[in-house]
Amino acid sequence: MSKMFADVQPAVRKETKKVAIGTFVCVVLMWAVFGIGHLAVPEQIPFDYTVLLAGFIGGMVAVLNFFLMGLTVQKIVSMEDDKQAAAKMKASYSQRMMLQLIWGVLAIAVPCFQFVAGILPLLFPNIVIKTVGIIGGRKAAFYVTIQQVLLREVCDRCGTEQLQIYNDRR
Repeated sequence: MSKMFADVQPAVRKETKKVAIGTFVCVVLMWAVFGIGHLAVPEQIPFDYTVLLAGFIGGMVAVLNFFLMGLTVQKIVSMEDDKQAAAKMKASYSQRMMLQLIWGVLAIAVPCFQFVAGILPLLFPNIVIKTVGIIGGRKAAFYVTIQQVLLREVCDRCGTEQLQIYNDRR
């Protein structure tokens, strides 16, 4: 297992760690909102193992999606063939979206998950990244700008619409 992560660049590890911490802080806050809501309206808002389990797994899926995106960008930057790089990014995007879709369907269909608590964490990494950019001051703004420049460079190099869409969302 450690050999599998040996080629991960320190920047990908560092940013994934930041996103993971932020995502799980958001998950804990979500659990608190569910708990408070349950105290106020117990017949409408659940707070049981389904909320906890779905929130935890949803957070894991969200962080895994971010990590896989980082690995893909890391690999694409080092590729020589632009068409191959574009195809790799498209395939990665499709696979990561499929992962999230499968989790979303499971969160809705399987009774041991509360669907809102399972799907909501998929939005948390984006919220964390934007919040860090807003409250982090110049250093964070510089970091976000560097990310955008890197993604724009990959977009220009690969010419793929998927990367541009991702860049616009960030």
